[in-house]
Amino acid sequence: MGAVYSHLSEEERQVIQIEIGNGTGIREIATMLGRSASTISREIKRNTWFPSNEGESYRPYRPTRLKTGPWTGRYYMAGPAQRKADRRRMKPRKPYRLSHGRLWAQVAAWLGCGWSPLLISGRQRRERWARCLPRGHRRRRTRMGRKVSRFPIPARVSIHERPQEADDRGVFGHWEADSVIGTGANLHTEVERKTRFLMARIVPDKSADASVGAQLAMFRALPAAARVSVTHDNGTEFARHARLRDELGMATYFADPYSSWQRASNENRNGMIRRYLPKRCTIAMDMAREVQEIVDEINNRPMRVLGYRTPAEAFVDELLNLQA
Repeated sequence: MGAVYSHLSEEERQVIQIEIGNGTGIREIATMLGRSASTISREIKRNTWFPSNEGESYRPYRPTRLKTGPWTGRYYMAGPAQRKADRRRMKPRKPYRLSHGRLWAQVAAWLGCGWSPLLISGRQRRERWARCLPRGHRRRRTRMGRKVSRFPIPARVSIHERPQEADDRGVFGHWEADSVIGTGANLHTEVERKTRFLMARIVPDKSADASVGAQLAMFRALPAAARVSVTHDNGTEFARHARLRDELGMATYFADPYSSWQRASNENRNGMIRRYLPKRCTIAMDMAREVQEIVDEINNRPMRVLGYRTPAEAFVDELLNLQA
């Protein structure tokens, strides 16, 4: 067990004063007092007294050739050193940031929701007061490591033909689509690329009709400028994508086969859903309320890429900008 730290006493400071006057070195003084040399050195440096000024706050300029004699001498005085130490000890210290019960409770709650320390810190700075770790990543597959399905998707348009404004996330209204497979039913998910806002809807199966039906129901509720395009993977459930173009005027694109990083936002949001609905779990058609609670939890988690705003806040801001 390490030694218990204690402040220097007035008697020890008097010894330091006497031994400095006798020309004793710092290490010898430290050995004499049973203290570390750094403690003695810091004490002397902190409490050196200049006789040129009794207020200890002014040192007159003197050319190098005149820096001699008692005017420029330095002295360690035990009395003033003790008084300074007493004043420092009486000053209030900066409180420990988590000493406030409300702040500690909020940080603990966020950690329990899976927020990383970086997100918590950023959100605190944004809100000016206190408001666990992100999902673990499985081992990545090597790119182009699997064979491509031979099922042809009619009128398929490659992601490489998608406009630059969608690629760089500079314009609102471009979405990414995917499915979350469960036992009994599935989820169809959509993520807006700029704001990372998530929408999810339960579908009875992975059929193309069920998926496009969910998309039409989701996107019809949005203004036209908020649903410009959607990028899919190459699953057969997106074979009826042309209905989005014909009925809503949306452009549709498809990522390269087995290139999930081209739809990174949707993959990330689906991964967060999996924290609540792991693989092979039951998803039933009457779970709409539970699914919406999961979606709301995800959409109200701040993101560093959004300046620690939440996707819900960013999405509402964009809708308001469209109205303006």
